[in-house]
Amino acid sequence: MDALDQMRAFVRVAEQASFTRAAQALGWPRATVTLAVQGLEARLGTQLLHRTTRRVHLTEDGQSAYERCLELLDGVDDLGTLFRPATAPLTGRLRVDMPSALVVRLLSHLPEFLRQHPDLQVEFSANDQRVDLVREGFDCLIRVGHLQDSALVARPIGQVRQLNVASPAYLADHGTPRQLDDLRRGHCLVRYAVGGHHRPASFEYLDAQGQTQELTLSHQLTVNSADAYQAGCLAGLGIIQAPESGLRALLESGRLVEILPEWRAPSMPVNFLYASRRHLPRRVQLFMDWAGEILASFANRIDNDSY
Repeated sequence: MDALDQMRAFVRVAEQASFTRAAQALGWPRATVTLAVQGLEARLGTQLLHRTTRRVHLTEDGQSAYERCLELLDGVDDLGTLFRPATAPLTGRLRVDMPSALVVRLLSHLPEFLRQHPDLQVEFSANDQRVDLVREGFDCLIRVGHLQDSALVARPIGQVRQLNVASPAYLADHGTPRQLDDLRRGHCLVRYAVGGHHRPASFEYLDAQGQTQELTLSHQLTVNSADAYQAGCLAGLGIIQAPESGLRALLESGRLVEILPEWRAPSMPVNFLYASRRHLPRRVQLFMDWAGEILASFANRIDNDSY
């Protein structure tokens, strides 16, 4: 096994913190990954990983080697594509994590994309929770909402308009609010929380100056996924504020009703996120171009000049 394969194995073990997960990500036998890392350690004359029965983590030398290996492998990838025609077939595996609603939206268009790129393997992960893009081996993420501080690079797709909605059963029990003050009289929200976030349930709206304000309300249900958030509203358990695109069919069928249209929450950005490396594989670039075109309709094209 050459030095490049040894570095690839080492980098993936470091990112996955596991020989087994690294082997799965690379499509190699676990024994091959182990021998590759051992070979690199022998080549460099130092221990790169601390290994226990429960976890694997980098030594001090391993951290330095990991950063240098990333640079070298990026350089090899750059060289490998430098003289390849722009029309060359896409190969390899593409792993993308995104909210479940976006997976459903992209899947209906995916056959056409794969017909254009028959040698490409695509893996979609449906997740509303925060993930470690590097450690979990994703090429990119798609996220809806305001971004936390991150070392990841953001490529904007657009903005999604939010609506305030409730079920007819909820409104029959609690009344239909006509003004903001009405919310203080017996109304409640379905609370959405991810990543151990424990903020109070709040109704967001834009004031006359365009500033975001919050009105704290009671809640009986807390969920951590978009599907459960919507289901809780349909069950009559509270008001939600959610992207318009995912609500249109429910509003047209009468299963949900828009309320307080004058006091909508601010629009939410939709972004691709990817690791801040100099080289972005062509398969990732083309996927983002393709998915961005499709998701622009989801994002209502509010920000047509977003990238």
